[in-house]
Amino acid sequence: MKRVLVLLVMGLFLLALAGDLHAAGTAAEAKAMVEKAAAFMKANGKEKAFQAFSDQKGQFVKDDLYIFVLDLKGVTLAHGGNPKLVGKDMSGLKDSNDKPFIKEMLDAAKAKGAGWFDYSWTNPTTKKVQPKSTYYQKVDDVMLGCGIYK
Repeated sequence: MKRVLVLLVMGLFLLALAGDLHAAGTAAEAKAMVEKAAAFMKANGKEKAFQAFSDQKGQFVKDDLYIFVLDLKGVTLAHGGNPKLVGKDMSGLKDSNDKPFIKEMLDAAKAKGAGWFDYSWTNPTTKKVQPKSTYYQKVDDVMLGCGIYK
């Protein structure tokens, strides 16, 4: 009986570990999600798109990946990870290294249009500050983003 219990505990541990590994989105998935979101917004308009992006059970949220949208001043227009942030001005937000990452990411989006932006942020799964990278794309007067933990 003890052996069965040990095997059961080990099996549950491995399942939990596999689930954690599966839950981490990749850079390719984040970029593809932003590109899909940009196409969706162009085809369906901002209002419908922002609703879809903020739907935590919708097509723009997968594991730890989600779309967020900021206007070019830093106000959240949609957020798949936390819809309560919609309407909040994030322009003054700084990372754990005191880097004003929202402002800098918006500046990069205005200058380059699309790309990757690195900063440090608390991973909600591990509760540890980790390097994070967000793929951003400027579309008209907004910036779409999706981030991954490295």
